[in-house]
Amino acid sequence: MPRATTVLLNVGHALDHLVLLIFATAVTTIAADFGLARWEDLMPYATGAFLLFGLGSLPAGRLGDLWGRRRMMLVFFFGGGAATGLTALATDPWQLAAGLALMGAFASIYHPVGIPMLVERAARPGATIGVNGLAGNLGVAAAAVLTGLLVKWLGWRAAFAVPAAAMIACGIAFALLAPAEDGPPARRTRRAAVRLSPADLARAFVVMTAAAVTGSLLFNFTTNGNGPLLAERLAQAARDPAVLGALLAAVYVVASVSQLLVGRLIDRMALKPLYLGIVLAQVPVLALAAFAQGWTFYALLVLAMVLVFGAIPFTDAMIVRYVDDRLRSRVAGMRLTVSFGVSSCAVWLLGPVVKNGGFVVLLAAMACIAAVTAAIVTLLPNERAVCADAGPAGSP
Repeated sequence: MPRATTVLLNVGHALDHLVLLIFATAVTTIAADFGLARWEDLMPYATGAFLLFGLGSLPAGRLGDLWGRRRMMLVFFFGGGAATGLTALATDPWQLAAGLALMGAFASIYHPVGIPMLVERAARPGATIGVNGLAGNLGVAAAAVLTGLLVKWLGWRAAFAVPAAAMIACGIAFALLAPAEDGPPARRTRRAAVRLSPADLARAFVVMTAAAVTGSLLFNFTTNGNGPLLAERLAQAARDPAVLGALLAAVYVVASVSQLLVGRLIDRMALKPLYLGIVLAQVPVLALAAFAQGWTFYALLVLAMVLVFGAIPFTDAMIVRYVDDRLRSRVAGMRLTVSFGVSSCAVWLLGPVVKNGGFVVLLAAMACIAAVTAAIVTLLPNERAVCADAGPAGSP
């Protein structure tokens, strides 16, 4: 993969997460501008964005394999930029909901198309996924700090307009620099590194999808709720939107680095024990965070996000390790449709749960979700046993 294309694919991942989290950071300001008394009342209007972020992955993955991943990435950059720009023009909650939903539809293209394109010829796919995950979560951090600064100095509409322009600029660069594909991925014959039996492959797909559902629930609860949560637990430090954005960005930057380490470990270890250890560690950290206050809470939030982000690369790594290249976008699309589609309810539930039970209830529920994820991961096939039965990695 040419270096310029790799950079643009990683930047695309950052922008993908950035644009979807602008709303979460600016929601208090937008609610006040629209005349709503509480930010929680505006949160359900973002549900469509995350629902389409999941549902759109299925057709996006299919088109990526059958039509071409380069073409689909151009649709992602130009369509996503246009949708984000339109959202900046919203004048009421329903217009905002429509713009966010359109953003979610175009954002759904990246994961089933961009990541398989990035790892097509990667010698160390785990490390490649780790760097890509770092880029995506730096986009989460950038959403916090950039949105906070733009809201403070230029207003919430600029927080959508500036990333929209960046996406379109990246689309132009991608069109000029990304090489043409030698044909649709569906025609390729590159085999998976680890050959599973049909029964084990089906089992791995079910487990990775179920684990991705619970992991995505945690990701959506945290990334959409961390802003208001910090504003409550660190009230004095977080009164200024720019300070709140900087505190959030620091959490996400530190947490993002964990993906580099996890990516390198994935290339050296069996997936199951590594994945299980990370999700098990989430349970006590989230439980303690439910009752912590002040800077103690902030430290626990950093640790919790390190573990939540550290678990993200595993489902992509499973697809790269177990699925032939000609099918990866479609398999990723199916997995993402289920996991992101179901986990979109986290955005809808966030406001009502916090409004009625507070963040203690939310964090306790997240600890339970992490425990469910750990139980699911125990059902993964034993990779070493499978490899011993299947023969050398990559053998036909």
